[in-house]
Amino acid sequence: MTVLLSLLGLLAVPVLPLGTAVSVASEFSLTALERSRIEAAVARDGDRRTRAVRRAHSGLSFQLSGCQLGITVTTLATGYIAEPAIAGLIRPVLEAIGLPGGWASGSATALSLVVATVLSMVFGELVPKNLAIAHPLEVARAVVWLQAGFASVFRPLITGLNAAANAIVRRLGVEPAEELRSARSPGELSSLVRASAASGSLDPATAALLDRSLRFTDRTAEDLMTPRPRVETIDAEQTVSDLVALARRSGFSRFPVIDGDPDVPLGLVHVKQAFSVPPADRPTTRARDLARPVETVPSSLDGDLLMTRLRAAGLQTAVVVDEYGGTAGLVTMEDLLEEIVGDVRDEHDRAEQGRVRRLGDDGWALSGLMRPDEVLAATGFRMPAGGFETLAGLVLARLGRIPDAGDELVLDGWRLTVLRRSRNRVAEIRLAHDRGVRA
Repeated sequence: MTVLLSLLGLLAVPVLPLGTAVSVASEFSLTALERSRIEAAVARDGDRRTRAVRRAHSGLSFQLSGCQLGITVTTLATGYIAEPAIAGLIRPVLEAIGLPGGWASGSATALSLVVATVLSMVFGELVPKNLAIAHPLEVARAVVWLQAGFASVFRPLITGLNAAANAIVRRLGVEPAEELRSARSPGELSSLVRASAASGSLDPATAALLDRSLRFTDRTAEDLMTPRPRVETIDAEQTVSDLVALARRSGFSRFPVIDGDPDVPLGLVHVKQAFSVPPADRPTTRARDLARPVETVPSSLDGDLLMTRLRAAGLQTAVVVDEYGGTAGLVTMEDLLEEIVGDVRDEHDRAEQGRVRRLGDDGWALSGLMRPDEVLAATGFRMPAGGFETLAGLVLARLGRIPDAGDELVLDGWRLTVLRRSRNRVAEIRLAHDRGVRA
């Protein structure tokens, strides 16, 4: 009888870690799998094991509890059954080399515990864990049906333990979830895109386009518009000849038509409308006669809704209104496209310096109208939080006055120098690492 028990114990040495491995592999493969990948596999293969994986994943909380029970049971059994069997093999060897009976028994027990623990950890936990992380679907198809069968046998016990755990979680103010959240926020998707680009799964150009598209959802009309100080307007009483001259001078094609008050535009006029007027009538035809109704949007409107509104607008242009009802700026479809694909120019656009210029070892020359996220992406400088929306706003807030060209500001190891001012607006700023003392 003693020999039979010893043989059964020795047989348990490889079997029990295998049971632990099934539970560990099931746990990690189920948590590593996305719901979309499982559905695609079911649609592609549709075999019994893949459908079993889908059923297990839909009841993930219950299955993970079953995995934990399986790991606990097999680990305890390894210590209770396998350890005495291993000790029974080691003890005679130690006694044969001259160790006293008490020392041989204690040493055999300690060595058997080490051997059983190492076997359980390496073959029962670490190896299946790494396999499940590397190939979650393949591993899940191989083992989940076994784990699901075990969980079905012990369903009453698992359900009771799960209910007790869920009650404690609810007391902590958290509602338990039955399956993992598969949806991802734009920020999470953007992180995945950048990680894929860093690993080489996506080429840099595709990754940049995807990242811009995802970040576009967080933009508002205020972020995307051309600010009011940079918007060229035409007076309602000016003529079509004046419109053509204004377009030639400014390089713009669309102009709000105002009647003294820039906060209440009468409409919008496009320079191409001038060609519908006979040349002889252009000096006498007024801009108000050509003005078309213009879409008005609040500055807080998000980018997706703004694009929908602009696509429906005749001139694909909208006036952005601030919370006080005044005109904050003008936004066009081109502004939205440039936010996604980068700078868009055609043969009619005037050549002008970009918003970012590299100055060799002296840093960057940046437009004062750049947003914090644009500055961060271009230079790595993270602007501090505050009541401003642009790089120029940061300089104004920190200096407390309208700066002149040459004024400097040192902030967090960076030196900001005003390069150019347009009236009261900071037009261009040099940003470089400060080689002196940090502020």
